Amino acid sequence: MMHPFPAGFRTEEIATNGATIHTRIGGKGPAVVMLHGFADTGDMWALAAAALAGSHTIVVPDLRGMGLSSTPDGGYDKKTQATDVARVLDSLKIDKAALVTHDIGNMVGYALAAQYSSRITRWAVLDAPLPGIGPWDEILKSPMLWHFNFRGPDMERLVAGRERIYLDRFYNELSAHPESIDEATRDHYARLYARPRNMHCAFEQFAAFGQDAIDNKAFAAKGKLAMPVLAIGAEKSFGTAQADVLRFVASDVTGQVIADSGHWLMEEQPAATVAAIGAFIDK
Repeated sequence: MMHPFPAGFRTEEIATNGATIHTRIGGKGPAVVMLHGFADTGDMWALAAAALAGSHTIVVPDLRGMGLSSTPDGGYDKKTQATDVARVLDSLKIDKAALVTHDIGNMVGYALAAQYSSRITRWAVLDAPLPGIGPWDEILKSPMLWHFNFRGPDMERLVAGRERIYLDRFYNELSAHPESIDEATRDHYARLYARPRNMHCAFEQFAAFGQDAIDNKAFAAKGKLAMPVLAIGAEKSFGTAQADVLRFVASDVTGQVIADSGHWLMEEQPAATVAAIGAFIDK
């Protein structure tokens, strides 16, 4: 089910470098930024925000072109989107933050941590690879990832008006428990992805993976991240491979596997996932 953010959270529309980022803010204490991926928006983090807001300032943006953020023509490379997040923090007068990311949020998170390493205190990274890093070329061969190259005007025509059907494929095939992603959740995200240009911009997130791979290799060549990293893999998805990937780019990596979950950790195993995030953030 969809969970609301705690009472007292507010939203702001924050202008960045060519985008306006819809951002949820609440709580009090050291900051934590939470970044979502495809088929979700920042709404996915409501339970984690509720768990941490008693002792942390929680910042939850929608990535550019997704959710309620603006839909600019460009800037979907993750290096640019990392700057979006940095500008959000600047606007909120937050110098340093912990980072929690999932799916495409991981890719933005790495670009953020690599470019602004002094501002990221620790990073919990959930169940998705990084373009150009480690076994990326082998990962691309998986038939499950055909959607990485599904884009263009005709593909958009195919999906228009059928956003719920398209998203159902991800919820059903990439989960261990499709029933855990209920009708209300599916309808909620389908409505958001049906907003004008939102699915086009989502496809642009994937179209940028080639440039992201180039950028990530350049980041990695400059050295590994020094902040503590918790690499959380879902047992029925990336599993222990999540930590293996992160060790290519970070020197202080702890791996953890969430049992009996597919890719949608916050929907399939929310209690275990929130507990793992909370224990790491509060270390």
